Amino acid sequence: IGIEIPNPKRKIVTLYSALHEHNTDSLKPLEFSIGKDIAGESSKIDLQQLPHLLIAGTTGSGKSVCMNTILASILYQATPDEVKFVIVDPKKVEMAVYRSLAKYHLLKIEDIDEPIITTPENAVIALRAVEKEMGKRYDILADAGVRNIAEYNQKIVNEKDGKIMPFIIVLIDELADLMMLNAKEVEAPIARLTQLARAVGIHLVVATQRPSVDVITGVIKANFPSRIAFQVATK
Repeated sequence: IGIEIPNPKRKIVTLYSALHEHNTDSLKPLEFSIGKDIAGESSKIDLQQLPHLLIAGTTGSGKSVCMNTILASILYQATPDEVKFVIVDPKKVEMAVYRSLAKYHLLKIEDIDEPIITTPENAVIALRAVEKEMGKRYDILADAGVRNIAEYNQKIVNEKDGKIMPFIIVLIDELADLMMLNAKEVEAPIARLTQLARAVGIHLVVATQRPSVDVITGVIKANFPSRIAFQVATK
């Protein structure tokens, strides 16, 4: 029988202490630190294995902190050629600090003049653009005769022919906000991306306050195999 006993003193785990234990040179481009386990060892997860992540929790339970942790961890070890981000932040203030990455890690989308997407209209345009990019990437893989992004990049490196294909991470900080205003327009591209985008290196990280059926429909939920739950209202 193993009995877990909580420590008498609560200790805050800082991102620095969790990242500090990893040798960032040996990490894969999409690995991020998730905190520490009960033994005090730093624990890391590879987003490629997940392949999409759903984060749920009430206001103030740590969703945005979690998303910032994921972003910061990946920025620590990945170059702009390896990873691009599409950040949807309806609250406008949570992710504002990443605006300075506009020329580096943020994916440039036509028709959108803001580096971090804050309006539902722009979010729909961005999701459609990522969906289009997914189609393009599948065509490129088919022409190259490979099955996924890893094989394609390996082939490019071996043949020294052209640029590698960067991973794209789509972060949505509050899905409920987008779903309330425009559910059908938002749901369709998210469902398609979660079903198909893994092989071409596009991953979604979605946060929501309540993972109920009207926000996260059955189709979306079925395609998010990995979930992080903070404090939520229902089981």
